[in-house]
Amino acid sequence: MRFVSPTKGVLTWDEVVTDIIDYVTSNENFSYKIIIGTDSQVREETHFVTALVVHRVGRGARYYYRRKPYEKLKSLRQRIFIEAAMSLEVASKLAQSLAERGHSELDLEIHLDIGKNGETKELIRDIVGMIVGSGFDAKIKPDSCGASTVADKYTK
Repeated sequence: MRFVSPTKGVLTWDEVVTDIIDYVTSNENFSYKIIIGTDSQVREETHFVTALVVHRVGRGARYYYRRKPYEKLKSLRQRIFIEAAMSLEVASKLAQSLAERGHSELDLEIHLDIGKNGETKELIRDIVGMIVGSGFDAKIKPDSCGASTVADKYTK
């Protein structure tokens, strides 16, 4: 699993985890939020982008993303479930990697590209239930910048 950092380029999974740990331990006077969100865009194929954001609350953030092409999916419901599953996959792997390196205190939240307005409102209960049932906090629009801002930027 490879991610791209806008400042450091292409990184392996281990390099991402090391960079996250270095970032949060470099200044422990701040609190941190780790956010995972996925967005998609349909063209000839569907492009899914998962963003991993480390927010130093009150002092900016650092982020990484990965892009995965997929067959063309016209079903919005199917795309939203795949977005949630991709975010859940990254969050689970990151929680495990952080715990293995002694940093299980870092909380992760999953940002979903769904909200109370628009076509996705019927999916909120199912998608949020899937995330919360897996042990993670879930945020929806307008509080889901990881999916609706960061990941969205790289789906274009």
